[in-house]
Amino acid sequence: MALRINDVIPNLTVTTDLGKIVLHDWIGDSWAILFSHPKDFTPVCTTEFGAVAQLAAEWDKRGTKVMGISVDGVDEHKKWKGDIEKTSGAPAGFPIIADEDLAVAKALDMLPADAYLPDGRTPADSATVRSVFIIAPNKKVQLMMTYPMSVGRNFAEVLRALDGLQRTYEQPLATPANWEVGQDVIVALSLDNDAAADKFGELDIKLPYLRYAKNPA
Repeated sequence: MALRINDVIPNLTVTTDLGKIVLHDWIGDSWAILFSHPKDFTPVCTTEFGAVAQLAAEWDKRGTKVMGISVDGVDEHKKWKGDIEKTSGAPAGFPIIADEDLAVAKALDMLPADAYLPDGRTPADSATVRSVFIIAPNKKVQLMMTYPMSVGRNFAEVLRALDGLQRTYEQPLATPANWEVGQDVIVALSLDNDAAADKFGELDIKLPYLRYAKNPA
């Protein structure tokens, strides 16, 4: 079954390098980010996991937990973390799921149900396991991004998207293109002008359907 925006993330029990974890219990009342990769000890993913490690304080500031996903095993994860920390200069304290049976990759719709890992596999055999999922405290998927093997993920953009999701979460708001924290936000069309002004203050009306409000605290 395909996973879509606003679907509840499957409540899987997963094996990680930090022990068994039940996803919904781990998320708790926090925001969460799951980020996957097709194989340990690969160059692009090593830089990406290092970038996540370097952003530890930023995730904490936003009340967000992060967890990696790999189709390799726990022993490989533990060894690979040494390379991640060596190249990034930051401790990789987040757990990494050991998805050797592909159960997580399939549940999150990154691989087809009949996918398997052949002997002597390469990263190309699980290439689509290069995704990012942002999950809200209600356990619903808010964002999904999948990257090709040749392009490293931009975790500054993941952080920006997280900021936008947290700013608009359960509010009649959206963020415009290239939005950054502190900039004006867009008021949803579910509110008329009077209701929008009453809720968010003075509006900057560019078009009847494009109305900005000051970024609410």
